[in-house]
Amino acid sequence: MMLLSLCVAVVFIHLVYYLIIFNFFNFTKPQALDKNNIPVSVIVCAKNEAENLKKNLPFIIEQKYFCFELVLIDDRSHDKTTDLFKTLESKHDFIKVITVKESEHFRGNKKYALTLGIKAASHDCLLFTDADCIPKSEYWIQEMANAFTGQTKIVLGYGSYKTIPNSFLNKVIRYETLMTALQYFSFAKIGTPYMGVGRNLMYSKEVFLKNKGFNKHIKIMSGDDDLLINQISTKQNTKLSFDEQTHTISEPKTNLSSWLVQKKRHISTADLYQTKHKFLLGLYAFNRTVFLFLIPFGIAYIEGYKNQLLFYGCVFVKFLSEYIVVGLAAKKLKEKKFILLIPLLDVCLLFFQLYILVESKINKTQKWS
Repeated sequence: MMLLSLCVAVVFIHLVYYLIIFNFFNFTKPQALDKNNIPVSVIVCAKNEAENLKKNLPFIIEQKYFCFELVLIDDRSHDKTTDLFKTLESKHDFIKVITVKESEHFRGNKKYALTLGIKAASHDCLLFTDADCIPKSEYWIQEMANAFTGQTKIVLGYGSYKTIPNSFLNKVIRYETLMTALQYFSFAKIGTPYMGVGRNLMYSKEVFLKNKGFNKHIKIMSGDDDLLINQISTKQNTKLSFDEQTHTISEPKTNLSSWLVQKKRHISTADLYQTKHKFLLGLYAFNRTVFLFLIPFGIAYIEGYKNQLLFYGCVFVKFLSEYIVVGLAAKKLKEKKFILLIPLLDVCLLFFQLYILVESKINKTQKWS
């Protein structure tokens, strides 16, 4: 009976997250915003990304927006990134190159390089993306800037990953990206924003400097996006921008080991989140884990027709609600191709996350590359 009661409690908590919290995002409609003609500084920080930059920077350079500069940060590159940046700077008067030099007296990281770029930016409105990203639309800057009005000092965007046909790992990566977005968009909608993604993120230079930038977590290699937003975002100053024209598309990892390394680096920041965010996210993750391990015990030990009926009913309700809610989010964010695989992908993702959590506790070595 205790096992059955635990199952009911776990499913109840699951429904609170899926039917209440996550549906705050699902029932949010994109707003038709007026054009906001403010100057924007687009910032791209790169280290040894010459090939990606060569392919992807034209999609930013050719954006249809009345006034923007492109700040390119060369973070101690030793490939052809430096030459490419110099060539682009000589061709376009709206491109500004910031070069970070190697120093045996300073062991730099991405946050230091970003800080130099932010301080060099000419405008208050800063829009960030990565070297391996392209905007999905030529109106990306315009649509993101439209949300940067009034009290809004932070705009959270969606950074998707390119689809690789016939790759199950790619489906897991895109599913994990969708679930992360569903969480940070939903928590922002209920008034407790906690993170953004550096692939597609806008915030105010004034707010960044006022809050002393990355100072509180400068020694942590990761967190230039989520830890900063966790520190400076509020219900009043944060908006979402998730219309398809605001999306970016990134090149995904193509092998499991490199993706796991990336996820280990990302998970290293969670302990520094605000207490309320750690509680809400921790309860959600714990609840998912408990439910997964409850299933085999329930099948093996729950007896009696009524008890078994209630148990299997709980399992059905859990997976059905998950399928519907995540499916709605997938449609909203134009990630419909893997909807049929949602239950399988969720189980696989949970096992990967458990492995990453355990492994990251054993080996905390991190590296910005």
